[in-house]
Amino acid sequence: MMTRREAGLGLLSAASLVAGGVLAAAAAAPIDLPKPTLSSKPLAEALRDRRSIREFADRPLPLPLLSGLLWSAFGINRPRSGDRTAPSWRHAIETEVYLALPDGVWRYDPGGHRLMPHLALDMRAQTGTQDFVGRAPLDLVYVADGIRMGNVAAEEKRLYAFADTGFVGQNVYLFCAAEGLATVFRGSVDRDALGRSLQLPAEHFVTFAQTVGFPKG
Repeated sequence: MMTRREAGLGLLSAASLVAGGVLAAAAAAPIDLPKPTLSSKPLAEALRDRRSIREFADRPLPLPLLSGLLWSAFGINRPRSGDRTAPSWRHAIETEVYLALPDGVWRYDPGGHRLMPHLALDMRAQTGTQDFVGRAPLDLVYVADGIRMGNVAAEEKRLYAFADTGFVGQNVYLFCAAEGLATVFRGSVDRDALGRSLQLPAEHFVTFAQTVGFPKG
């Protein structure tokens, strides 16, 4: 019997051939993530082991590991208030995390701790200029919702959104160091082109990207 994830990914793969990705993503069901588990590695050891790695194995991330990664990145750690694992400027909580996977693009929904289908297209190669991004199992794309940041100048929105993304990226680094994963935070991104390809709403803009996977070798 197919799992809910397998069924969802099957919908993505088949329907994208006839619907150009958008309708296929709308037809796919969200994927509920398992409850995240906390690493037992001390923080000092994770800080010691934190590093950028640019070579990745083809092995996909298991769903439980992906769950912990996303929760650590920008999940809800205080359910009563909805506050997150990373700070944000003026508590705007403007950062959204998109996942570019071989089967398509998904958006992380922290409130439901689930993956929401976005586009049924393999867009990994568009998330950066380095060769490895198109072959790695997962490329995270960080997107800022400028509307949540209020009535401030566009350059200020970018300044603070870029800073907030750095906090999220460091959370990912520490999680990867604790779990033996490889990752690299990337600024070499054609942000405008990627935003258009992702069909982002107005006032949303790409800040950075980050590749994650098992280390090669």
